[in-house]
Amino acid sequence: MELTQLNPSQRVLFNQFADAVANYRQSEWIDDYLLKWLVARDFDVQKAKDMLIQSIEWRQIHQIDGILDNWTPPEVMKKYYAIGSVGSDKFGCPVWINAFGRMDMTGLLQSVSKRDYLRYVVYTTEMSHRQMHQNSIVTGKPVSYQTLVIDMAELSINQLTKQFMDVGMELTRMILANYPEGVRRVFVLNVPQIFSTVFTFVKPFLSPVTLAKLSIFGHDSKMWKDALLEEIDASQLPVHYGGTMTDPDGNPMCLTKISMGGQVPKTYYLERKQSVPGDQMISDLIPAGKRKMIEITIDEAKSFLRWEFVTEDGDINFQLVYMRENGEEMLILPRDRYESHQLLEKGEIVCIYCGRYIMEFDNSYSYFRSKKLWYNIDVVKPMNR
Repeated sequence: MELTQLNPSQRVLFNQFADAVANYRQSEWIDDYLLKWLVARDFDVQKAKDMLIQSIEWRQIHQIDGILDNWTPPEVMKKYYAIGSVGSDKFGCPVWINAFGRMDMTGLLQSVSKRDYLRYVVYTTEMSHRQMHQNSIVTGKPVSYQTLVIDMAELSINQLTKQFMDVGMELTRMILANYPEGVRRVFVLNVPQIFSTVFTFVKPFLSPVTLAKLSIFGHDSKMWKDALLEEIDASQLPVHYGGTMTDPDGNPMCLTKISMGGQVPKTYYLERKQSVPGDQMISDLIPAGKRKMIEITIDEAKSFLRWEFVTEDGDINFQLVYMRENGEEMLILPRDRYESHQLLEKGEIVCIYCGRYIMEFDNSYSYFRSKKLWYNIDVVKPMNR
């Protein structure tokens, strides 16, 4: 939806929203970008404002603004996460192709931490937003959407493991919370029968506005190629998808632009064995059915909070929250189960607020087994970074 499509009452609400977030507004935010947040919350001004502020906090805490310039993605994700940008559609929006069905989900999740897996998807999303900005300069018109082509060819039920579905749900929530209404069109191609299983999980998270942008096709390539060419010039699409674009060597799939996934070599797999604690780590025993809370006080905003931990005798749930002055919890890392008995777990955030941060190690799901926890926590002030 664009500003020109708003009716008079919606325009009034948009003006109210723009005023409400004026103190947070950044120079690169065009009006169509602001409108996305309002649409995502059904024109409820307060809910849209809360959503935007929470996303600003998320970006600062997880250092998203500098991700394209300061973070090096894992090699295995660049090679085997099946996605790539090929050009722009007829409206100047970046076109991304995701060869979803060709991805080795298990192999990827065996080769990187969940944090790096999610971070790589954010990385590609930020890359698309940078392309939108560049396209706006070239065309002289605002560009705030992307066109997404999702190719389900070769998808099998074996790829849809519980681990992948859990990560997929977290990824969906993260993208919808921080990149609302980001697509102009979505084309899903070569849909197999098992697609309904995937879509059942995702559909409840999608707004009616987003669902209206979705076009789903079976294996009739002429049908979906014709549909793509209505929206995208042939010069901006690989031959494999109905266009005229090829690699310099003539490859019709444009592998220089799109990773087509494939089986991840086991040489990339993370080594899983009994974790060994570091020399500086502190130990503690978390009894079966119990939790351990560690409170960290931050007295200087924008300090780095870093941690690492391992466990003996099994995995552990971990979460991180910030306690606001009014007693409300601000969730920074949601509770999740970590295989810290096999892999060293580590992370860092930027503490954008002073005050109390609480790490929780949760063994309450274990009825009989205590876990020995080894951990190290470090706070680095801005001047020392």
